[in-house]
Amino acid sequence: MRSSFHAEWTKLRTLPSSWLLLAATVVLTVAVGAASVSAVTTRDCLTAAACHEDTVKLSLTGIWLGQATILILGALSIGAEYGTGTIRTTLTAIPRRSRVLASKAAVLATVTAAAGALAITVSLYAARLILPDNGFTPAEGYPLLTLTDPTTLRAALGSVLCLILIAVLGLSLAVLLRDTAGAITLGLGLLYVVPLMADLLGSATWKDRIESWAPMPAGMAIQATRDLARLPIGPWPGLGVLAAYALGLLLIGVVMFRRRDA
Repeated sequence: MRSSFHAEWTKLRTLPSSWLLLAATVVLTVAVGAASVSAVTTRDCLTAAACHEDTVKLSLTGIWLGQATILILGALSIGAEYGTGTIRTTLTAIPRRSRVLASKAAVLATVTAAAGALAITVSLYAARLILPDNGFTPAEGYPLLTLTDPTTLRAALGSVLCLILIAVLGLSLAVLLRDTAGAITLGLGLLYVVPLMADLLGSATWKDRIESWAPMPAGMAIQATRDLARLPIGPWPGLGVLAAYALGLLLIGVVMFRRRDA
């Protein structure tokens, strides 16, 4: 297992696109999060307390855009090998296909966790600096963001887990479709198009159902720290829905990968 992990790590780190996508994930997540925090002020409310703003979730808004680059990274991790035909070389060196996929998933999880942790930490720090100037102060019921707070830590760790699962989702779709473009298109549809349907249907019931069953925004429920009773699905169950999609498709991918020719 160690040799196959090392082989997959070597493939990923020698591709310039991998580092570009990881860097883009960090930059986009931090930039969008900072912009979202900067755009909200207590001056828009009768009182600061009346805003009821979830400042933790607001600071992590950038994940909605950063997830796209992580999905692409996951799809490219095996889709590029199908495109160039080097998947045959990989399977010649490591005939056990389940080991190949496990190693790819482990490498993806490792680099995504590192990039995600950096992006989340910087996003929270930026929000900690910006929010007080916009009226979100401890005196008004908005404590400074810190990872020592259990709910903030849960949202931060959960967001990193979301990114890891999205990377695995991209890998799984590429295995099933054996096509990078198709995997990215379908993955982006699951992440962005399906949630939009909740607003287009005009039904509160179906809106709640889609937000509870779709991988996103169900997974993003982990970021919520206020008014949890009003959510269509709880933070951890929501993350479980995303995990079911990512890991379920990966298991199907393992079966398909074993049964068909490369």
